[in-house]
Amino acid sequence: MTKAFCPGNASCIFRIVENKDRTKRHSLGVGFTVDKGVIVNVGKSDKTEVFANGRKIRFPTVLTVIKELTQEPVKVEIKDQLPSGAGFGISGASALATAYALNKLLNLRKSKKELAMVAHRAEVINGTGLGDVGGQFNGGFNMKIKKGKPLAVVNLGIKCVDIYYKFFSKIETKKVINSRWKKRRINKAGDRALKRIMTLKNKTLDNIIRISKDFAVESGLLKDKRVKNLIEEIENKGGNASMIMLGNAVFSDMPFKGCRKVRVSHNKADLIK
Repeated sequence: MTKAFCPGNASCIFRIVENKDRTKRHSLGVGFTVDKGVIVNVGKSDKTEVFANGRKIRFPTVLTVIKELTQEPVKVEIKDQLPSGAGFGISGASALATAYALNKLLNLRKSKKELAMVAHRAEVINGTGLGDVGGQFNGGFNMKIKKGKPLAVVNLGIKCVDIYYKFFSKIETKKVINSRWKKRRINKAGDRALKRIMTLKNKTLDNIIRISKDFAVESGLLKDKRVKNLIEEIENKGGNASMIMLGNAVFSDMPFKGCRKVRVSHNKADLIK
């Protein structure tokens, strides 16, 4: 079997870029990869199956990647190190790691950029994401500002620091990114937030988290009372916090009761040798 790792990617701010060409529908925004993600094992088999944490599942995004790359039956085993649906881009990570592992296993000789676009298209087709693969392909704390370029990022130069988070419940990405009225409000708030970040003299973590929180409020995405209350509690204690996009989850630069810790990482998706 061939093994690959892909980091989780937490989105702080985003705006949706529509395009009839699926390879160019994506998102602009700000996000960061972390030191945890998914490990994918891929091997030849007599029928195509996908397993997540030992349980057989139907995973349309991963199945789309497989279908685009090969007609050979394969077995895909995914191990999550982060909660699914919390905003860490687990579907994108699974798709990209699967693409890398398949490429090696079957000697497809595709470039990493080609494979990343396969994973990105799979996300768009299945409505599971618009921007995570770009972050996971590059690694680091990044801003995406080039329309029509899903993999293009500008690294913000933020060091590998600890981030604390708490996950409450899932948000179905498809219901948000395919809603016309939600997109309108998100894009207005996203454009404003990105403009503020681009004009910052000091693009520090605390400044970015504060702008991210404003985006979460202005976009109408910050609705969950548990998320609101926890952010307020952290701010009252002198920390900075916002909502992870898209999940009812909080991330902060300060530890808090019930939190889990990850670390900003500049590692990108790759094969495990």
